[in-house]
Amino acid sequence: MDHQLTTVGASLARSDERMLTGRNAAGRVWKTGFEGLDPLIGGGMRAGSLVLLAGPQGLGKSTFALQVARNNAATGRPVVYFSYEHDAEDLTQKLLAMEAGELDDSDQVRITHVRAIFDDLWVSSLERRLESVPAGTEALARVAHYSEQLFVHRSTGTRTDLAAIHAAVEAVREMAGSAPLVVVDYLQKVKSHHDDDEARSTEVVEGLKDLAIDLGAPVLAVAAADKEALRSGKRMRANDLRGSSALAYEADVVLVLNNKFDIVARHHLTYDLTNAERFRDYAVLTVEKNRFGRDGVALQFRTRFDQGRYEPEGAPVKEQLIDERVFRE
Repeated sequence: MDHQLTTVGASLARSDERMLTGRNAAGRVWKTGFEGLDPLIGGGMRAGSLVLLAGPQGLGKSTFALQVARNNAATGRPVVYFSYEHDAEDLTQKLLAMEAGELDDSDQVRITHVRAIFDDLWVSSLERRLESVPAGTEALARVAHYSEQLFVHRSTGTRTDLAAIHAAVEAVREMAGSAPLVVVDYLQKVKSHHDDDEARSTEVVEGLKDLAIDLGAPVLAVAAADKEALRSGKRMRANDLRGSSALAYEADVVLVLNNKFDIVARHHLTYDLTNAERFRDYAVLTVEKNRFGRDGVALQFRTRFDQGRYEPEGAPVKEQLIDERVFRE
């Protein structure tokens, strides 16, 4: 019998069993941990869904994705992070800075300090070295608490294809005992057998969507922007994703980050010059596509890239936003 074949009756029975045993919707939803966003997308990232996170270069897409991964691992749920651009030690440094930044009230934590500690030549333990970072030892304890739940796969564009991703996810599921949240950073780097950008993107995004459904867990994939779209001076939208139209079509949720300073209407800058610098410190996250609720909603989050994180408290954008970026690259 084809194991992919089922009946609605069987599905009803599974749902009833899940509800009777207390494994209700919470077991099928992975929260992002960003306030304001989760209620918009059905309570969080839903089992079987593909979530795309896009934005111009330098706007902290990897930071956002890693923070979502940390938020889930910290609750005891397994996460596997496919990193095509950073190794495990670099991500560990960002996690330590992220935790210390959240813990320290003096606002003195800097990711550059944490990185320097890792590179310093003097002989001592990591715990001893982190004593020089505000809240450093507490941050280390926090990271250690969820460290065995957060799996990092050092991925490469020459080796890590969809088959390798499937194999690693299955290995994590076997070790952890449950389906992990899958984070792919980033989608266009996944190895493909196609040379054409459109065919490559179609293959990868369809494969990641299939993985989410088969796994019964969400896949969060970072997506690169089309260079021509960025050069045009337009605000980045879902149709500016690099590759095929299948990216936006296959995804259940598409989130796009833009710098607030770039896309706020000019009169907000002209009549209050103090706004200019303040807006530079905020990213606008737009829900471009949403199969689980309303789309077109824009939330703003303060960026703390000096600490390797976003502040999680999101709020609706009150100012007028435009599709023409105020300043072009």
